[in-house]
Amino acid sequence: MADPKEIFALKPLNGVDMEEITVADIQRHLSSGSFTSSELTEWTINRIEETNSYLGSVIEVNPDAADIAATLDAEREQGKLRGPLHGIPVLVKDNMATADKMQTTAGCRALIGSIVPRDAHIVHLLRASGALILGHAGMSEWASIRGSLESMGYSARGGQVRNPYNLSMSAWGSSSGSAVAVAAGIVALAYGTETDTSIISPANYAGLVGIKPTVGLTSRAGVIPCSESLDSVGPFGRCVRDAVVGLQVIVGVDERDRYTAEAAEHVRDYEKCLVSKESLKGAVFGLPMKRVWENVDKAIRPRFEEVFQMIRDAGAQIVEVDFPCWEAMIDESGWAWNTRAEHQSEYLVCGVEFYHGLRAYLKELKNTSIRSLEDVVAYNIEHHDGAAPGDDPGFPSGQDLLVKLISKKDVKEETYQAALKYIREQTRQNGINAALSYQPDPSKPAIQLDALLLADRAGPGQQLAAQAGYPIITIPVGVDSDEMGGRPFGLSFQHTAWSEGTLIKWASAVEDLLGPENRPRPMYKEHLATNIPILP
Repeated sequence: MADPKEIFALKPLNGVDMEEITVADIQRHLSSGSFTSSELTEWTINRIEETNSYLGSVIEVNPDAADIAATLDAEREQGKLRGPLHGIPVLVKDNMATADKMQTTAGCRALIGSIVPRDAHIVHLLRASGALILGHAGMSEWASIRGSLESMGYSARGGQVRNPYNLSMSAWGSSSGSAVAVAAGIVALAYGTETDTSIISPANYAGLVGIKPTVGLTSRAGVIPCSESLDSVGPFGRCVRDAVVGLQVIVGVDERDRYTAEAAEHVRDYEKCLVSKESLKGAVFGLPMKRVWENVDKAIRPRFEEVFQMIRDAGAQIVEVDFPCWEAMIDESGWAWNTRAEHQSEYLVCGVEFYHGLRAYLKELKNTSIRSLEDVVAYNIEHHDGAAPGDDPGFPSGQDLLVKLISKKDVKEETYQAALKYIREQTRQNGINAALSYQPDPSKPAIQLDALLLADRAGPGQQLAAQAGYPIITIPVGVDSDEMGGRPFGLSFQHTAWSEGTLIKWASAVEDLLGPENRPRPMYKEHLATNIPILP
């Protein structure tokens, strides 16, 4: 039996150690001639071939990758650099349209063969920055909106994405493949989407930095939609600086996405927001308690408490706060998706927007008869493609969510608007905004906290940010015990809209405080696992 250390070992490239190599390192080596983009691309494809049968992180490799790399090398030789990612391979989630020879399917078989009209806007921006779109990353089919019971990271087209720390356990989702590919050293940068926890949770479970931007900072045009009000595109990186470089090249206004209209006045040079641990002196952070910190697994609390003490020792304060909306918006189990009445429901908002947004996306496709959610459901039934319970082990409940969401086409406009207003008011004014306004003494003015700290891997704090449309960033802080599976967990930073610069500041400061030795590396336990991990 092959030793996992041999299977997953990161081989050097022209004598260059590829362990923990950063975007800046890669660019330096490309500039010095240590290796070319063509050589890096070949190395990366070899890495995929060596690991993908185990990890399933890549659903498709760009057949033109070698030719594109050669073109980028020629441009470099001529002194022409398109941008900061020139010649660097990246992966994009399989719901981001690429107008090339690859398929864009959101993991479903129904869209195989369809032709997109153009690149998604973020793909266009990545190409303009010099990035090489190496392939599509695996994902939870339809971004986890297919069935009420399903395996995170599983799709009919791509199979199961597996956690590189323990291949028998979940990598979470829905941007599973993007996170796993970065964690496994396949690429330095990958891109995912988040409607509700789909960037931050996979980053936490993969020991990565993940950035879910304010809704509207990055365009969703050309991305297979879930929810216009909640969807956001963001990067995964092994360190804050890499993730920030990955974010910078995809932000800004796009006339095809109305939510980006405000982006121009909020975009910053985010690399200038990176700081050292000394900046923590004088900062005041809030730790939400009720149904947030209270719900954190007791087995990993000691490590968080160690990190909190390190932050205090660096000169910052951490005060206990609550989201005033905690009782209304956070379920006792820690997860609330479809537990509230329709006029208060995130599930209803997403359902209505998914139904109509998908129809608009499908309308532009060529070479397909799939034009609506009804067509998708019918295709799955006709082809026995996970339509019914028992058809596919990754979808124990079949496609029950897709079927239920068809009914959302008939939701009254006033019900939809009431639900959207409710979740925004609760999670913004009565949630994150209120928790950031700290007033322990009613007789004295409130102080504005620098950020909120969240210790939940995939829980209520992230859900509130999702429903608010607010940004959130996570950094790795530890790995749980072998008994719990040996998977990483992270500390997230939360604030109000357009506060990416602030969150980058504090995430980079704490990352520096913890030091590079804190960054976990995959152990590839249970590397021969073939189970479908339905539960987390």
